[in-house]
Amino acid sequence: MDKTPPYPLILAPAGNRGAFLAAIAAGADAIYCGLKTFSARMEASNFTEDQLALLIELAHKKNIKVYVTLNTLLKSEDLSKAEELLIKLERYVKPDAIIIQDLSYVEIARQIGFSGEIHLSTLANLSSPEGLELVHKKFKINKVVIPRELNIDEIKTMASACPETLDLEMFIHGALCYGVSGRCYWSSYLGGKSGLRGRCVQPCRRVYSQKDTNGKFFSCIDLGLDTLVKTILDIPRIRVWKIEGRKKGAHYVYYTVMAYKILRDSGKDPKMKKTAIAFLNQALGRQLTHYNFLPQRSYSPIRETSHTGSGLFVGKVSGSRQKPYLITREELLANDLLRIGYEDEPWHQIDRVGKYVPKKGRYYLRIPEKKFKHGAPVCLTDRQEKELQEKLDHLENELAKIQKNLKESTKDLKYKAPAELPFKKKSQNKLQNTDIDINIYRGYGGETPAGDMGLWLSPITVKKAVKTYLKRLWWWLPPVIWPEDEDKIKEYINLLLEKGYKNFVLNAPWQISFFNNIRELNLWAGPFCNLANHLSINIVASMGFSGAIVNPESGKNNLLSLPEKCDIPLGIVISGNWPLCISRIISEKIKPNQPFVSPKKEEGWVKKYGSLYWVYPNWQLDLTDKKEILLKAGYNYFIHLAEPLPENVNLKKRPGLWNWDMGLL
Repeated sequence: MDKTPPYPLILAPAGNRGAFLAAIAAGADAIYCGLKTFSARMEASNFTEDQLALLIELAHKKNIKVYVTLNTLLKSEDLSKAEELLIKLERYVKPDAIIIQDLSYVEIARQIGFSGEIHLSTLANLSSPEGLELVHKKFKINKVVIPRELNIDEIKTMASACPETLDLEMFIHGALCYGVSGRCYWSSYLGGKSGLRGRCVQPCRRVYSQKDTNGKFFSCIDLGLDTLVKTILDIPRIRVWKIEGRKKGAHYVYYTVMAYKILRDSGKDPKMKKTAIAFLNQALGRQLTHYNFLPQRSYSPIRETSHTGSGLFVGKVSGSRQKPYLITREELLANDLLRIGYEDEPWHQIDRVGKYVPKKGRYYLRIPEKKFKHGAPVCLTDRQEKELQEKLDHLENELAKIQKNLKESTKDLKYKAPAELPFKKKSQNKLQNTDIDINIYRGYGGETPAGDMGLWLSPITVKKAVKTYLKRLWWWLPPVIWPEDEDKIKEYINLLLEKGYKNFVLNAPWQISFFNNIRELNLWAGPFCNLANHLSINIVASMGFSGAIVNPESGKNNLLSLPEKCDIPLGIVISGNWPLCISRIISEKIKPNQPFVSPKKEEGWVKKYGSLYWVYPNWQLDLTDKKEILLKAGYNYFIHLAEPLPENVNLKKRPGLWNWDMGLL
């Protein structure tokens, strides 16, 4: 593939075969897609290794790159499977890159000789410039996907700090999450299905209430930069424009890619720009927002009263339970896909149109009688009009010819991961049976602590810092640091270092870039680093971390298996208020420090700290009765998060075991 496409590359999503072929038909420069395992969009159809090998062969013939997403959090038990999968990708599927969240993939890729690029997912939360040099130099990362929350000034700051041999990738279109990527535990906390493992059930999309107000306080519409992309064309190091949508169909992928190709290549032509906007309007996505892209004209992406489903509204359900029908506002084509009800409503139905229906025509819907709802909205969510279908059929014919020439099959590959991977090490931890409890506070209390304590880094806590607790005080860095906050954070750290403090908990691995003379300090990887397997823990040990506080959302078996295989001491959050998520935004309809209630009567509240909004449930994580088991397994440091409660928030008495018994899905 010698052809060098115009920059930035248009990166298209593909969650199924039709979407993959649509991306090729539209002329995408690159396609990203997932496998049946280890993908952050497990709700998409995704691909087997055989299916993907065939599609990649076709894409490469068209000079189109393909990136495979392996961007989920790994448990220790996943490592052998991940290694075996990567071997198959390297020797048979041959993607141009893998997109990762978990650092263990870097070591696995090195071990098996992976020849493609490694891209760091937005879930890894590299949100400030200081870490870019580190990930490129230490881990040989080729591209970093920057957060959706950044405005154009912050994007420019990231680009200016980026090494010349490292590229940046940014989202230009598609779904927005309320929580910052890699900092949402909502789905995991409420039901064991982790967003970090690609299984988010989207509890943020539900209707919540606060006093007399109801709304979707945490539900976002889609990002769409459309004509604003012209402002990023000349930003150095922004080499990829990413379109989100691996759960979308061929129609969406085709028209969205076509639109952004026009805006990239001919955006200065008024007629072409008008055509591009028409394509986006035709793509059947959600309502769009520029969100935070222009700092002087930022928009809230939250629409409290709107439904979150994608698609073009074409009418409402009429008739009776026995004979429901739709008077359509738009013409319907054969094979059009309709959704009856909104996708965040559990009763919604899918109906595929059998034949052409003219505008204002009557179409009889297939709805089970028990799910009939008079007046329910009907949306057109996917279609394959004749022109697109002809292009897809042509590509299908090409695939058939390629398949005849592919002699290998993944079924013939009998790679088996060794029983004990060569990079596993036995623990050198000499602190077995050491029991250290650390209470983490938002500010100074009136009493002198009896033992170790921690403080969240903030202007107030740093200003009041005294040398009294030098050896016993641990400073906790924020889980997200935006480019605009980075200089202040470094200033606070330097002030504390000058006073002699040495204990710091970093809540992203990249935050170690803020420190010099690492060997003289006691730097720990915090729980928001999302370390859930021994390999990733040993990797942060190689970066200079003295210890690690593991991701607390894992289940019993995974948690207890970690210490014996890790090279550094481990800690765990054993009690306190763990957040459902951390966000950069808040709805105008919801008040901080006031309880809100979910449809299932689960309560929570929002609290702002610095530039971040923390969303908490009104019950605590509580593994205190498991402490002896954890101590015996090899954990030494037990963290208690002492979150101050708003006056009118009452904690509910309920088990706080999180995923201890059920395990992390």
